[in-house]
Amino acid sequence: MTVPPGGSTTADNPPARGDWPEDRRAGAVTEVPLLSRTAHDRGHLARSLPDPTQGRPVRVLRIDERRSVPVHEGPGGPELVYDEQPTLPDGAIYLGEADDVPYAALRAPRSLSVGGRPVDSWAGLREVGSELGDLDAGLLTQAVGIVEWHERNRFSPLTGAPTTIERAGWVQRDPVSGSEVFPRTDPAVIMLVHDGGDRCVLGRQAVWPAGRFSILAGFVEPGESAEAAVVREVAEEVGITVTDVRYVSSQPWPFPQSLMLGFVARATEEQLQIDHDEIEEARWFSRDELSSGTGPQALPPNVSIARHIIDRWVAGEFS
Repeated sequence: MTVPPGGSTTADNPPARGDWPEDRRAGAVTEVPLLSRTAHDRGHLARSLPDPTQGRPVRVLRIDERRSVPVHEGPGGPELVYDEQPTLPDGAIYLGEADDVPYAALRAPRSLSVGGRPVDSWAGLREVGSELGDLDAGLLTQAVGIVEWHERNRFSPLTGAPTTIERAGWVQRDPVSGSEVFPRTDPAVIMLVHDGGDRCVLGRQAVWPAGRFSILAGFVEPGESAEAAVVREVAEEVGITVTDVRYVSSQPWPFPQSLMLGFVARATEEQLQIDHDEIEEARWFSRDELSSGTGPQALPPNVSIARHIIDRWVAGEFS
């Protein structure tokens, strides 16, 4: 994957660990990628109100500097621990509401308890995202994305002046020019390249844990369609041409601010010519290898759209 300055680093791809759900077997199909579902109203119009919570108590999700949040191990799996506040705290970012309850995010240090409730652990989206319910997963994905935007955009791109925060955290204003700066999302394509039969190309980045392979990916460039980006990125990374580019689905990926656009494409040639400045290794793998676990040592975690597309292809879709 081509990564811009400030993008993916070793910290963005931490070593494999016991609480990171990794699985060598593929083929478990879900309807849509995890994190693509949402169970709350983002409250777009309410952001412009002086008080987007409209006087109601608010559930605040605390996020530490590592983008981890407090988690409680409930009877049905992990649940986020919210800080129940009577009003929207200073500096909090409004996330929306569900069942008439407002939610917000607030950067805060770790603690052993939140709002009087014990915290079993602090975990990130990668670690617990696949196990959370739709409401928690949707709120956490949104919170991480908007916090990342605030951390990376503290100054106006026009004048360099420190910005002021408006609309419950969803606008930054340049005090010199008066211009508004809105949250941005970088479109990226992620694609499974297959041979029209029972093989697909998987590659790996050097910063990933040893043995993990995934499908190819890259950012969409200015003036380029997503489909054209698929063709270009495949050619740049593994040196082959593709056709039959088909859209599959999308997923927000707030590391730091991407929207992953998922595709499949059919290779017109077999011999891979790897650009080692882009990826460390790439190989053809068969459906049988991926379904039996005899292929890569590790596949992408279930929370990712990469795994969603791999699972669907292994189950017999797309080709």
